[in-house]
Amino acid sequence: MRQYSPDLTPPWKKSQPAPEVPAETGLVVEEPGTGFCGAVIRCEAGTVTLEDRFGKHRVFPLQPRGFLLEGRPVTLVRPSSGAPVRPTRTASGSVAVPGARARVARAGRIYVEGRHDAELVEKVWGDDLRIEGVVVEYLEGVDDLPAIVESFAPGPDARLGVLVDHLVPGSKEWRIAQAVTSEHALVVGHPYIDVWQAVKPSSLGIEAWPDVPRGQDWKTGVCRALGWPENTGAAWQQILSRVRSYKDLEPELLGCVERLIDHVTVP
Repeated sequence: MRQYSPDLTPPWKKSQPAPEVPAETGLVVEEPGTGFCGAVIRCEAGTVTLEDRFGKHRVFPLQPRGFLLEGRPVTLVRPSSGAPVRPTRTASGSVAVPGARARVARAGRIYVEGRHDAELVEKVWGDDLRIEGVVVEYLEGVDDLPAIVESFAPGPDARLGVLVDHLVPGSKEWRIAQAVTSEHALVVGHPYIDVWQAVKPSSLGIEAWPDVPRGQDWKTGVCRALGWPENTGAAWQQILSRVRSYKDLEPELLGCVERLIDHVTVP
């Protein structure tokens, strides 16, 4: 007599077992039920904690086929104590690629208004930009933007991105940015008077950025209000030294830079 398996489910309808992957710190996965994507920061009995690039934490249960890794279902498991350490993340929150060589520079460029802005972008996104082959140029002032766009002549294979200070409706910067109409050029900006304000006060050990009366130099006024020496160059170096990753920056700046990188690297 022929023997039949008690499970009569056709083979093509059976769920295939997903590979087990150790939930090591820094591993970036997606929880498909919510769409939450983040890096593992903690794995305890039965749960894993993920952190997205904006610093938000979510705790999920460790379930079979519970996560997507590079788009494929996996089962996360607690790593063994002797498990090898995965690559760390870059300052921008991306997974680092140890030993990766800088890509040949693209024709596209990102222009950043202000030296301090450019230094901050380099510190947080420098590794990502080198891997993507994106060169960052210094824009001394937004008044130079129309001439730069005309000279650059952005196109499908040479996209242009520009980061501007204090880009708020009705301002001079806003009017100049509105005059850039090329579909291959993207001008974005943060709302702050100066990029100093894009650094979270908590990262500097202060409660908030002080209000500076109109008519005063803003940076000098900040130094006075906080009791810092009135040397804005030295003050900026101290601020920059406290920025270790994207977690030390406000979301308004993070969003701007990510948009620019996406714009100039689009296939």
